Amino acid sequence: MLVLLAMFAGGALLLPVLAKWLGARVFWVAALFPLAALVHAVVVSPRVIDGPIPFESYTWIGPLDVALSMRMDTLSWVMTLVVTGVGALVMLYCRVYFRGKTSGLGRFSAVLLAFAGAMYGLVLTDDAVMLVMFWEMTSILSYLLIGHYHTRAASRRAALQALLVTTLGGLVMFVGVVILVVVAGTTSLSGILELAPTGPLVDVALVLLLVGAVSKSALFPLHFWLPGAMAAPTPVSAYLHAAAMVKAGIYLLARFAPAFAESDPWRPVVVTLGVVTMILAGVQALRETDLKRILAFGTVSQLGFISTVIGFGARDTALAGIALLLSHALFKSALFLVVGVIDRQLSTRDIDELSGVGRQAPTMAALSMVAVATMAGLPPTLGFVAKEAAFTALLDEALAGDVWGLIALVGVVLGSALTLAYGLRFVWGAFWTKRDASGAQREQTHWPDPPLGFLTSPLILASLALAGGLVAPLLDDVLSGYADTALGDGHYHLALWHGLEPALLLSLLTIVAGAGVFWVARRTGWDASGRVLRIQAADVYYATTRTVDRLSVAVTSLTQRGSLPLYVGTIFVVFVAAEGTVLIAGHEWRVALDAWQHPVQLAAAPLMIAAGILAVRARKRYTGVVLVSVTGLGMVVLFAVEGAPDLALTQVLVEAITLIAFALVLRRLPSRLGSHNDSVAPVARAVLAIAVGITMAVVAVLASSARIHEPISTAWGEMAYEIGHGRNIVNVALVDLRGWDTMGELSVLVLAATGVASLVFVTHRSDTLRSTTRKLPRAARKAGRTRPLVETTDGIRTETSANRDRPRAWLVGGQRMSREARSILLEVIVRILFHTIIVVSLYLLFAGHNLPGGGFAGGLVAGMALVMRYIAGGRYELGVAAPGDAGQLLGIGMVLAVGTAVVPLLFGLDPLTRGVWEADLPLVGHVEFVTSTIFDIGVYLVVIGLVLDVLRSLGAEVDRQLRTEKDAQEQTAVTR
Repeated sequence: MLVLLAMFAGGALLLPVLAKWLGARVFWVAALFPLAALVHAVVVSPRVIDGPIPFESYTWIGPLDVALSMRMDTLSWVMTLVVTGVGALVMLYCRVYFRGKTSGLGRFSAVLLAFAGAMYGLVLTDDAVMLVMFWEMTSILSYLLIGHYHTRAASRRAALQALLVTTLGGLVMFVGVVILVVVAGTTSLSGILELAPTGPLVDVALVLLLVGAVSKSALFPLHFWLPGAMAAPTPVSAYLHAAAMVKAGIYLLARFAPAFAESDPWRPVVVTLGVVTMILAGVQALRETDLKRILAFGTVSQLGFISTVIGFGARDTALAGIALLLSHALFKSALFLVVGVIDRQLSTRDIDELSGVGRQAPTMAALSMVAVATMAGLPPTLGFVAKEAAFTALLDEALAGDVWGLIALVGVVLGSALTLAYGLRFVWGAFWTKRDASGAQREQTHWPDPPLGFLTSPLILASLALAGGLVAPLLDDVLSGYADTALGDGHYHLALWHGLEPALLLSLLTIVAGAGVFWVARRTGWDASGRVLRIQAADVYYATTRTVDRLSVAVTSLTQRGSLPLYVGTIFVVFVAAEGTVLIAGHEWRVALDAWQHPVQLAAAPLMIAAGILAVRARKRYTGVVLVSVTGLGMVVLFAVEGAPDLALTQVLVEAITLIAFALVLRRLPSRLGSHNDSVAPVARAVLAIAVGITMAVVAVLASSARIHEPISTAWGEMAYEIGHGRNIVNVALVDLRGWDTMGELSVLVLAATGVASLVFVTHRSDTLRSTTRKLPRAARKAGRTRPLVETTDGIRTETSANRDRPRAWLVGGQRMSREARSILLEVIVRILFHTIIVVSLYLLFAGHNLPGGGFAGGLVAGMALVMRYIAGGRYELGVAAPGDAGQLLGIGMVLAVGTAVVPLLFGLDPLTRGVWEADLPLVGHVEFVTSTIFDIGVYLVVIGLVLDVLRSLGAEVDRQLRTEKDAQEQTAVTR
């Protein structure tokens, strides 16, 4: 089972690649994965029925007792058959449904398969924490599937609505799971259910679990997201909203009801919400004109029915409930797939536009009627068998004096009558020949024959729904394994005929009442009057989201005034007030200062102080930037003399890159400070600046003097070598001992790069260098590997006897620079040094574990090499030097860093646990490789991506903007 789960994950990664070559045929490949899981479930079915129950476990997070455990009992087995069987048929159906379409198929097929894998894990996991994780995975993946048509506002809105409701419900459920785990002392679901703890805290946990089930299975009052989700492609509706995702909440009820049904809050909540949902949604289904929305509200109604029965928790209701669950998965997915055929062939689902389709498509009409008969509980279908079982079980509970049994019985009888009514409405609306207002028959809707095999999947599903009723005793033998885990000593068995009994009379009553309701609704026009209630749950949802939006706008308008000095000033005022209060309220100040630790400090400190004062007094922007850099270079000196060459190297590189970034930005700003807007309230600013400086200085002095114990840093040298297998303490700390901190800093770097790019690039992140750079012809590029390149009037070309007198081309982009900005000497130097600097950066990367260097320093050095190419050859040269996308480098770097943290979890180890590989190689000697080096490579790529993003946004893009503005000015001057 664990292998199959891994196959789902691997297949989801593979499908986008295959879709480029296979097109819609990729769904054939996708169907193989759920089909394999289905075959496995069938093969192990004897063990599920007679034991021992299949169980696999792999410890994941040992200290928290979290394991990748899979247990296939009867309930999980049935859910597995539903998830994999219906999933395979839906994916085969997608092959025809998406025939001729190519856009987004790779992503859609991958997400659909990933969802199938998440549901497979959800119904089989025996770990409560993993249950929550799979639960939230299904919410996120369903969001992507519902919003597949992302260019449509309705799809995006429906996807977000479903995500918010199901995710928030899942978070509430997570709190309940945590409480149960703490009370029971185990994360094992089977262990929790076996212990079945009681008490007020457990009751609270159960209510929280029910919130999760209500949100996922679209029960009142959180039912509104499911009809809105009909904006998704029809295969998504057939799988997620009929057979899989909405069954997750039902599965949760079925899993916990046998152990906790008699707790105080369980039955009142489950029965009340289930009955209300069944009746309200059934009434609304009668008033819809869209076939998918009829089925959507019908799904909500049926989910209320199933949750009432299976959540009741008695032995016989458990048997009826699991039969209802299986029946619903078959008939509702078949009906949704039929609607998909109609929609694809006619481009409409409106019943007012359909007439006479049944005579032209008799096979589709017949299988739809079988599915509707199953839904309405008509003999000899599986729906009839399950409904008879539900009526009998609830009637027995009511006669035994259970008030909630009586309420449930009355509710499901009324709901079943409505089920037949909206089932008839579906058949009539989709296939019947309509009449106009005068009573004359309307013209038949032209029906083009669907592609071969389009009806295969719904035909199989409807046939199984019909066959299920005929083999009811066999199903009873299989499903009773789950029913026997519930409370009570029930005696009921599934069968097609139990003789003349009260349940049969109730069935006949629902059939007659349902037909009567449909006839009255059609005769009176009540079915076309729109909403049942004036205010619906969806209205409350939209009112809430609008209120949140307006509140956020109001808060933003009050706090975000667009003034950077105001923001910074507010931060500094809060800092001085908060820290000053703490310092003044302190009981003891301990100060331990040395005049100096090294004579060099006596020379460096005055220069840093003087540079800071001069920077404040500077009137030119570039002068101020250079003076600020002096303080940073002073820190380089202090690091170097205090025995921290690694920090000194990094600091000097950071100062160089920062100075370059400032210089690039200053091109778009006035050269003098205050040219447009002079400083306001300079005295107040000076006072605040002095207060911040004094406060920070006092904090630094007191913090450095407050230590009373030996610092842990004294042991870092030994820890770095023994734990991290490196002698460079700084680098080992960054990528190993404190890897989580570094990962957070990498995230900040990625966000910073993205922010800079989004501010400069208006429409898209990537620049246009690769498309505008003048590239060499293929023959020239091939010959250029052995012969020098020269500059000609036609661009860069390979040197020949005809052009030997032309100047040597040191850089490809140099010819594109203006004469006043071009330096041949600089081009020659860059051409000679560039590759050497790249090699040095790689040396720093791999040597950094034991010597000064590391991924950060190496990345900065590589970034400096790119800076040299840009300065010497301009933006076109930068495009030649780094033709890739900076965003890809940032992403690959983060993947490597996160992967180094996550991969050990798959082997049951702590995150960021390092692995060491040692070997003695001929001629080379002893070689040692630590997996934290992979983390360092991720840092290296992220830093290069950051520098490249800065150069392309603040450098190349600003160059392009300046050039465009200059051309516009020249054009205006010529016109005048």
